[in-house]
Amino acid sequence: MTSSNDAPAVPADDQTIAGAQTRTSYDTAAERSDALWRKIGEDPSGLRMLTGDRPTGALHIGHYFGSLRNRVRVQDMGVETWLIVADYQVITDRDVIGDIKGSVRELLTDYLAAGIDPERSTIFTHSAVPALNQLMLPFLSLVTQPELERNPTVKAELAAAGKSAMGGLLLTYPVHQAADILFCHGNLVPVGRDQLPHIEQTRVIARRFNERYAGGEQYFAPPSALLSEAPTILGLDGEHKMSKSRGNTVMLRMTADETLKKIKKAKTDSDRLITFDPEGRPEVANLLTIAAECSGRAPQEIAEEIGDKGAGTLKMYTAEVLNEHLRPLRERRAELEQDPGYLFEVLRRGNERANAEADATLQRVRELMGMVY
Repeated sequence: MTSSNDAPAVPADDQTIAGAQTRTSYDTAAERSDALWRKIGEDPSGLRMLTGDRPTGALHIGHYFGSLRNRVRVQDMGVETWLIVADYQVITDRDVIGDIKGSVRELLTDYLAAGIDPERSTIFTHSAVPALNQLMLPFLSLVTQPELERNPTVKAELAAAGKSAMGGLLLTYPVHQAADILFCHGNLVPVGRDQLPHIEQTRVIARRFNERYAGGEQYFAPPSALLSEAPTILGLDGEHKMSKSRGNTVMLRMTADETLKKIKKAKTDSDRLITFDPEGRPEVANLLTIAAECSGRAPQEIAEEIGDKGAGTLKMYTAEVLNEHLRPLRERRAELEQDPGYLFEVLRRGNERANAEADATLQRVRELMGMVY
């Protein structure tokens, strides 16, 4: 894709990286995102979404309600969709990587079961696209060490990994993500507010490449973040984000009975009157949020209906609507699990297309840099 397929006109970038969390830069990103949503609704042609996940195993309902369901929605609205299975990123902050192939298979299964359509979306892996990763070299020439070190998302990843020293791959993580986005000329990246620094870094890299190596030609269009109102689903402890490492998850692959058992163990409080109070009663509010996402009702409405029937009633209702909401996904998932050959054929076709795109981009990059001999 060339610069003729740029994102719609949006407010000027404040060209900051470290300031990506300030009100001014967030407002700019939000205005840009609003313009994207309008364009998607009116005419999605020319938009290309790049998104994906690290393959650390099967997905849970936090992934589903927080991002996966929205990706399917954008795909179904007609936006060209690319999903990266970021297997190289597994080693950015881990000493033991485990069964990567098995984790990739689980991730593919959840993608397709949730509604990602391989006929309309390209699913590929980092490690299978050499030209994508080769873009890291010229992109690294465009950023400074202080810029990388002060990226707040990288600092958060380091803290989450429980490490004190930052490895080289984690330090350059934002540059790798820039290569993920720009190799296919992605111009729309769905993220939460905490990921905005990565998008700002990618925008800076795109502009600097155009200025330094492309003579001002906009070969790489700076991408825009697509923000959504997707909720943050806490773990069943009601304290932390849902995380497999904390054991506080409801996995998409669970049976209805397993889901009921997990929800029954969810932490609540001693007040029998159910109210929606995310600040004062986060555990109860989290169950109400899950129930609302599944039923299409407002959490306040559900709380009022349950009233003083207590947390037990709330848990039973949440498990019931969650199981019903996930029932078609789980049925599809069970079918896909029986045919792993199909899953890897989907990935093979996606890798093939991604390689063709990356090879063309790298060839043009080398031409712009005067490195074709």
